[in-house]
Amino acid sequence: MKEVKIYARAGQGAITTAVILGEALFHEGKHSYAFPYFGAARMGAPMNAFIRFDDKLIRLRSQIYEPDYILVIDPTLIESQKCLDNLKKGARAVIAVREDTIVPEVSDAEIKTLPAEKIALDIIGKPFANTVLIGAFSKVTKEVKLDSVFKAIEARFKTKPDILQKNLDAVKKGYESV
Repeated sequence: MKEVKIYARAGQGAITTAVILGEALFHEGKHSYAFPYFGAARMGAPMNAFIRFDDKLIRLRSQIYEPDYILVIDPTLIESQKCLDNLKKGARAVIAVREDTIVPEVSDAEIKTLPAEKIALDIIGKPFANTVLIGAFSKVTKEVKLDSVFKAIEARFKTKPDILQKNLDAVKKGYESV
Protein backbone atom coordinates (compact mmCIF):
# COMPACT_ATOMS: atom_id res chain seq x y z
CA MET A 1 0.00 0.00 0.00
CA LYS A 2 1.17 3.53 -0.83
CA GLU A 3 0.20 6.63 1.13
CA VAL A 4 0.01 10.31 0.13
CA LYS A 5 -0.32 13.28 2.46
CA ILE A 6 -1.42 16.67 1.11
CA TYR A 7 -0.65 19.90 2.96
CA ALA A 8 -2.76 22.97 2.26
CA ARG A 9 -4.96 25.60 3.79
CA ALA A 10 -8.72 25.16 3.81
CA GLY A 11 -10.04 26.47 0.51
CA GLN A 12 -6.95 25.65 -1.58
CA GLY A 13 -8.33 22.43 -3.02
CA ALA A 14 -6.63 19.71 -0.97
CA ILE A 15 -9.77 17.59 -0.75
CA THR A 16 -10.42 18.05 -4.46
CA THR A 17 -6.80 17.02 -5.12
CA ALA A 18 -7.22 13.84 -3.08
CA VAL A 19 -10.50 12.96 -4.79
CA ILE A 20 -9.10 13.55 -8.29
CA LEU A 21 -5.96 11.49 -7.59
CA GLY A 22 -8.04 8.74 -6.01
CA GLU A 23 -10.29 8.59 -9.06
CA ALA A 24 -7.31 8.64 -11.44
CA LEU A 25 -5.80 5.67 -9.57
CA PHE A 26 -9.18 3.92 -9.75
CA HIS A 27 -9.08 4.31 -13.55
CA GLU A 28 -5.89 2.25 -13.44
CA GLY A 29 -7.54 -0.60 -11.55
CA LYS A 30 -6.24 0.33 -8.12
CA HIS A 31 -8.21 0.59 -4.92
CA SER A 32 -7.99 4.07 -3.47
CA TYR A 33 -9.26 5.82 -0.39
CA ALA A 34 -9.19 9.63 -0.12
CA PHE A 35 -10.15 11.55 3.01
CA PRO A 36 -9.54 14.92 4.72
CA TYR A 37 -8.42 15.94 8.19
CA PHE A 38 -8.85 19.43 9.53
CA GLY A 39 -9.32 21.07 12.89
CA ALA A 40 -11.12 24.40 12.97
CA ALA A 41 -13.25 24.41 9.85
CA ARG A 42 -12.45 27.91 8.67
CA MET A 43 -11.07 29.22 5.42
CA GLY A 44 -7.30 29.49 5.54
CA ALA A 45 -6.72 27.07 8.42
CA PRO A 46 -3.97 24.48 7.87
CA MET A 47 -5.41 21.12 6.90
CA ASN A 48 -4.46 17.80 5.35
CA ALA A 49 -5.98 15.42 2.88
CA PHE A 50 -4.81 11.85 2.49
CA ILE A 51 -4.88 9.12 -0.12
CA ARG A 52 -4.12 5.45 0.27
CA PHE A 53 -3.93 3.22 -2.77
CA ASP A 54 -3.15 -0.40 -3.43
CA ASP A 55 -3.91 -3.33 -5.70
CA LYS A 56 -5.87 -4.82 -2.79
CA LEU A 57 -8.87 -3.56 -0.84
CA ILE A 58 -7.94 -0.92 1.75
CA ARG A 59 -9.34 -1.33 5.26
CA LEU A 60 -7.05 1.04 7.20
CA ARG A 61 -8.86 4.26 8.14
CA SER A 62 -6.36 6.18 10.27
CA GLN A 63 -4.39 9.32 9.45
CA ILE A 64 -1.15 8.91 7.54
CA TYR A 65 1.91 9.53 9.67
CA GLU A 66 4.77 8.32 7.43
CA PRO A 67 3.77 8.97 3.82
CA ASP A 68 5.41 7.62 0.69
CA TYR A 69 4.55 10.88 -1.06
CA ILE A 70 3.61 14.40 -0.06
CA LEU A 71 2.11 17.29 -1.98
CA VAL A 72 2.49 20.77 -0.52
CA ILE A 73 0.00 23.19 -2.04
CA ASP A 74 0.88 26.08 0.28
CA PRO A 75 4.63 26.59 0.77
CA THR A 76 4.07 28.67 3.93
CA LEU A 77 3.23 25.39 5.68
CA ILE A 78 6.61 23.71 5.06
CA GLU A 79 8.06 24.78 8.41
CA SER A 80 4.97 25.40 10.54
CA GLN A 81 3.42 22.02 9.73
CA LYS A 82 6.74 20.14 9.56
CA CYS A 83 5.78 18.82 6.12
CA LEU A 84 9.11 17.12 5.50
CA ASP A 85 9.28 15.29 8.85
CA ASN A 86 8.40 11.62 9.16
CA LEU A 87 8.64 10.71 5.49
CA LYS A 88 9.26 7.09 4.63
CA LYS A 89 12.74 6.31 3.40
CA GLY A 90 12.77 6.98 -0.35
CA ALA A 91 9.71 9.25 -0.17
CA ARG A 92 9.02 11.83 -2.85
CA ALA A 93 7.70 15.33 -2.29
CA VAL A 94 6.14 17.69 -4.82
CA ILE A 95 6.08 21.22 -3.48
CA ALA A 96 4.56 24.42 -4.84
CA VAL A 97 7.08 27.20 -4.30
CA ARG A 98 7.20 30.97 -4.54
CA GLU A 99 10.28 33.13 -5.12
CA ASP A 100 10.98 33.41 -1.38
CA THR A 101 10.33 29.74 -0.50
CA ILE A 102 13.10 27.92 1.33
CA VAL A 103 12.86 24.15 1.06
CA PRO A 104 15.10 22.31 3.53
CA GLU A 105 17.11 19.36 2.31
CA VAL A 106 15.98 15.97 3.50
CA SER A 107 18.09 12.84 3.43
CA ASP A 108 16.50 9.76 1.90
CA ALA A 109 13.79 11.76 0.09
CA GLU A 110 13.44 13.21 -3.40
CA ILE A 111 12.01 16.73 -3.47
CA LYS A 112 10.69 18.38 -6.62
CA THR A 113 9.54 21.99 -6.65
CA LEU A 114 7.65 24.08 -9.15
CA PRO A 115 5.95 27.50 -9.23
CA ALA A 116 2.49 25.94 -9.24
CA GLU A 117 0.60 29.06 -8.13
CA LYS A 118 2.20 31.13 -10.90
CA ILE A 119 1.39 28.42 -13.46
CA ALA A 120 -2.21 28.30 -12.20
CA LEU A 121 -2.53 32.08 -12.40
CA ASP A 122 -1.21 32.05 -15.97
CA ILE A 123 -3.51 29.25 -17.13
CA ILE A 124 -6.59 29.30 -14.89
CA GLY A 125 -6.48 32.93 -13.84
CA LYS A 126 -6.62 32.00 -10.14
CA PRO A 127 -3.88 30.78 -7.75
CA PHE A 128 -5.31 27.26 -7.37
CA ALA A 129 -2.12 25.21 -7.59
CA ASN A 130 -3.72 21.83 -6.93
CA THR A 131 -4.30 20.62 -10.50
CA VAL A 132 -0.81 21.78 -11.47
CA LEU A 133 0.58 19.65 -8.62
CA ILE A 134 -1.48 16.64 -9.69
CA GLY A 135 0.26 16.73 -13.08
CA ALA A 136 3.65 17.02 -11.37
CA PHE A 137 2.73 14.12 -9.05
CA SER A 138 1.97 11.94 -12.08
CA LYS A 139 5.39 12.55 -13.57
CA VAL A 140 7.45 12.44 -10.37
CA THR A 141 5.91 9.29 -8.89
CA LYS A 142 4.95 7.38 -12.05
CA GLU A 143 2.14 5.90 -9.93
CA VAL A 144 -0.63 7.22 -12.16
CA LYS A 145 -0.68 7.90 -15.89
CA LEU A 146 -1.46 11.35 -17.23
CA ASP A 147 -4.39 9.96 -19.26
CA SER A 148 -5.97 8.63 -16.06
CA VAL A 149 -5.55 12.05 -14.44
CA PHE A 150 -7.21 13.67 -17.47
CA LYS A 151 -10.19 11.29 -17.12
CA ALA A 152 -10.56 12.17 -13.44
CA ILE A 153 -10.30 15.92 -14.18
CA GLU A 154 -12.95 15.56 -16.90
CA ALA A 155 -15.26 13.76 -14.47
CA ARG A 156 -14.72 16.39 -11.77
CA PHE A 157 -15.29 19.44 -13.98
CA LYS A 158 -17.76 18.06 -16.56
CA THR A 159 -20.49 20.40 -15.31
CA LYS A 160 -18.13 23.39 -15.57
CA PRO A 161 -16.92 23.39 -19.18
CA ASP A 162 -15.52 26.91 -18.82
CA ILE A 163 -12.87 25.71 -16.37
CA LEU A 164 -12.45 22.11 -17.56
CA GLN A 165 -9.96 22.88 -20.34
CA LYS A 166 -8.03 25.29 -18.13
CA ASN A 167 -7.57 22.57 -15.51
CA LEU A 168 -6.54 20.02 -18.12
CA ASP A 169 -3.96 22.52 -19.38
CA ALA A 170 -2.79 23.15 -15.78
CA VAL A 171 -2.28 19.41 -15.22
CA LYS A 172 -0.29 19.12 -18.44
CA LYS A 173 1.87 22.12 -17.56
CA GLY A 174 2.53 20.70 -14.08
CA TYR A 175 3.60 17.42 -15.68
CA GLU A 176 5.95 19.23 -18.05
CA SER A 177 7.38 21.52 -15.35
CA VAL A 178 9.22 18.93 -13.25
